[in-house]
Amino acid sequence: MEYVRLLRRRRILALWGAQSLSVLGDRLYAMAIMWIAWQESGAGAMGLVAVAESVPYIVMGTLGRRIMDRFASLRALAVVDAVRVVLVAALPWAWDAGGTPAMLALAALLGLAGAVFDPNLGALVPDLVKPGEVQAVNGLMDLTGRIARIAGPGAAGALLVVVPEPVLFLLDAVTFAVSAVALAALGRVVGRVADTGPMPAATAEKLRAREILREHPTTATAISVHGFGIFAQAVALAMPALLAAHFDAGPGAYGLVLAATGAGALAGNLVAGNTRLPASPPVRYCLLWAVSGALLAVTGSAGSLPVLLVISAAAGAIAPFLGVTLQTHLAEFPPAARRRLMSVDLTAIRTAGTASMLVVPAAAASSPTAGFWTAGAATVVVSLAGAATAWRWTRRRAAAREETPVFSRD
Repeated sequence: MEYVRLLRRRRILALWGAQSLSVLGDRLYAMAIMWIAWQESGAGAMGLVAVAESVPYIVMGTLGRRIMDRFASLRALAVVDAVRVVLVAALPWAWDAGGTPAMLALAALLGLAGAVFDPNLGALVPDLVKPGEVQAVNGLMDLTGRIARIAGPGAAGALLVVVPEPVLFLLDAVTFAVSAVALAALGRVVGRVADTGPMPAATAEKLRAREILREHPTTATAISVHGFGIFAQAVALAMPALLAAHFDAGPGAYGLVLAATGAGALAGNLVAGNTRLPASPPVRYCLLWAVSGALLAVTGSAGSLPVLLVISAAAGAIAPFLGVTLQTHLAEFPPAARRRLMSVDLTAIRTAGTASMLVVPAAAASSPTAGFWTAGAATVVVSLAGAATAWRWTRRRAAAREETPVFSRD
């Protein structure tokens, strides 16, 4: 398998290990801070924490181009992880000293660190491998997130049973510390990756994301579909209401649905990262979202719990194909433009996710079947429209290249 071959290289193994710990730290922190927010201030504080973490992504994606460029190296990202060590370790004491305002301030700072870290690391990874290995390395990095989504909440929940909350945050800080050391060591070997590619480095550095998207409308379409898909998928938070209304089921069934989705995602990742995918990534990406939307729609009409588990596993299996397809497409751009686009994508999904949390789950809870069907059907319509738009732009650009006259001295 491609993953095994890549992990035999020390640089990739070190980076994958560092990223695995960093992502696991993110998940541990997310679970722990939500727990302490609920315990100390109730459900309203949980919503405020989610907003405080998301706002920095939105701000950095729109206004933080120069700041982002200052952290375009592995050694700079090691500094970001080192800062996260201090912030995470200080959270319990900040709560005791300043209550909810102090906790929200630290949550916002951690969100700012993540907004700087995530797109920069995503932009650096493709340049550590050969062009033909970009899909595989993106799949490998996607795998860290899939594992962390399963292991992180469970590990945090188990630790909260046996250790005090401050100890959990200290353990979380350790994961960021190890990641910082690994990134710093790897950065000494790799150094700063130079901007190369079809777009001149100087031009890419000066271009704003808006100009890059205007030049590449198929990419803009894919990112737009991504944002809408994330907005619609917030209906999944109404799953407990669906289980209660249709199957008279409780937390145990909900756990089975989450497990089926996670298992499907892990299985899908092994295929998405190790199988050569067809051409036209933006078109394929939009079509994959259409499939995801169709599965979301039929979720609302599942006739039995086993059928629902099969649908959940299939939906989970689609997710890695979405992630790997988009990341591999963005990796085709030179690093500076790649950073811009990855930051824009994070801004789009954070904005959509924050907005959807305020309206979609509450609207779907009263009628979960209608909620799932509406969200799924809307995703299908938007995704198919996006696929048609991307296909038309692709054909138009191909036709323009064919019609460009070739002049000779004669």
